[in-house]
Amino acid sequence: MNTNDSKIKSIRMLAKKSNINLKYLESYGKYKAKISLNLNNNLNNNLNKHYGKLILVTSINPTKYGEGKTTQSIGILDGLCKIGKKATASLREPSLGPVFGIKGGATGAGKAKLIPDIDINLHFNGDIHAIESANNLLCAIVDNHIYQGNSLDIQYVCIKRCLDVNDRALRNITIESSYERKENFNITAASEIMAIITLARDFHDLKYRLGKIIVGYNSQNKPIFVSDLNATDSLAILLKDAIKPNLVQTLENNLVFVHGGPFANIAHGSSSVISINMALSNFDYCITEAGFGSDLGGEKFFDIVVPHLVVKPSVVVLNVTIRALKHNGLCPEEKLEECNLKYLENGISNLDFHINNMQQFSSNILVVINKFLSDDEKEIDFVKQYCIKKGVKALVSNAFLEGGNGTLEIAKEIVNICQKNNIVNNIYDNKESIMCKIDKIAKKVYTASKVNYTKEAIKSIKLLEKTNCASYPLCIAKTPLSITDDSKKLGFPQNFEITVKDVYVQNGAEFIVVLMGNILTMPGLGKDNCYEHMIIDDQGRIKNLR
Repeated sequence: MNTNDSKIKSIRMLAKKSNINLKYLESYGKYKAKISLNLNNNLNNNLNKHYGKLILVTSINPTKYGEGKTTQSIGILDGLCKIGKKATASLREPSLGPVFGIKGGATGAGKAKLIPDIDINLHFNGDIHAIESANNLLCAIVDNHIYQGNSLDIQYVCIKRCLDVNDRALRNITIESSYERKENFNITAASEIMAIITLARDFHDLKYRLGKIIVGYNSQNKPIFVSDLNATDSLAILLKDAIKPNLVQTLENNLVFVHGGPFANIAHGSSSVISINMALSNFDYCITEAGFGSDLGGEKFFDIVVPHLVVKPSVVVLNVTIRALKHNGLCPEEKLEECNLKYLENGISNLDFHINNMQQFSSNILVVINKFLSDDEKEIDFVKQYCIKKGVKALVSNAFLEGGNGTLEIAKEIVNICQKNNIVNNIYDNKESIMCKIDKIAKKVYTASKVNYTKEAIKSIKLLEKTNCASYPLCIAKTPLSITDDSKKLGFPQNFEITVKDVYVQNGAEFIVVLMGNILTMPGLGKDNCYEHMIIDDQGRIKNLR
């Protein structure tokens, strides 16, 4: 039994209350469900369909202390519902890597939380396992093809196996099939099939994208696709349920779509296009979040995700915490909970950067201070006054302690802002060269003074420029802890250079991955991990899964 079982209600009852036709609901027990894609197909046939307002929640650069972006998203949803608005949220599914690692779960916290939280944080409805299985089946198919004679002349394999746990031992391994080669695992959140699940518009588009995955290259340096292996349908069969959005609820019994789980430092970091569009088709307001800071998830949401949505965001909520700003001001860890305006003044430059950054993409910005018990009113007032000088309003959220009651002022402000026209821009044109697009992100978003390229990156770019893939948007993979490619450079660094280590295409996802700095696609466990504190008793009751 979960801790919050006394608060939970039947998912079918809540869906019916929100006018979702129950014939499209596929129950996974009493409190979880999947929604048939036929719901979206039915809505798409309505040419006069009214779509809801989209609220994007992003953040300043994260710290190891946690900034509560998901808590904020859930709190705002509950606040909107409390003021009588028909609202929902579309959020990402937690990965087992962080759940058992240092970060922990991703279902919110305090009174702003998703339930059943333990189920969601663990195996949930099986989506990530299905993605992992499809990815690894594809790897097995490729190696078997080579073993059985290699009629497609595959000389270089670029598809990687994946696993949904943090395991640094899998960063460098040796594969022994028909020949020996060096290989590495990705975490499942970084797999191309995860990206495809979250960007596909429907099942037909899913199959189309799966068939386009490049698994390797032949001796003539020509790409070999999944469709060449006749493997498209076998992968789609494993993903037939994973493509359907999941439906759960908050502690205040408001419906939430949870679907897809790409990380924003090594992928595009958003919930699925299908779930967002489904939410916008059935509710007047939909809150969604972009992973990590606005330099990563925020930028990618506008450049990669928005083109596939039925509407563009009406407002961007920039989540910030006092202690994160002090951390960016080089405050020692033991002093973070003490009132200290000096460190806050030094670190608020990080907020300055993220306001500037989001104003390049959206004209409607709202800063929300996620309040912690240690926050002093002097510190909160300092941030508010700073935002006023920047021409942006800042409000305080007490979602953790009060749930929706702690975000009522924010909810009302969001409704007001949504009445205004939002001017949405992009940093680059997809038709520009790859280097031009990299240069614009590095200099306009990160504010780098120069972009350096390794020989491998230059070679990869030259090859990609000769293909149709060159017109894809970019998915930058870099550290989330800094606006640079160096995790140790906090605040708002000036006059820094950034290095592109390599570039490769995810053809099914239809974006180009740009590796910057020492980014890893398979995380490792830390010194003090969440798994060490978890307890399960003889009755199956779980404690300390946070």
